[in-house]
Amino acid sequence: MITIKFSYEENRIFAVNEVGHVIAEVAFPNVGDNVVNINHTFVDVSLRGQGIASLLLDEAYKEVKRQNKKAIATCSYAVKWFDEHSSCKDILAK
Repeated sequence: MITIKFSYEENRIFAVNEVGHVIAEVAFPNVGDNVVNINHTFVDVSLRGQGIASLLLDEAYKEVKRQNKKAIATCSYAVKWFDEHSSCKDILAK
């Protein structure tokens, strides 16, 4: 499995290649008091099929939980990821 170094910004986790282009990203902007929307997941075509998107969502889950926030998921991949990772649904807003 490939190793990727993620960078963390407010409401965003991403990775860049050696020339600075974003090759993987998950975004979760604030949409209310202590609520974020996981609305965007991107993995460069060259990295797809290697579990990178799942790693991004796992990191987003940990970051939202660390900040004691709740999340809604409107990104289709995020919806699927939470369906497959039921133990992580504790951060989802009711």
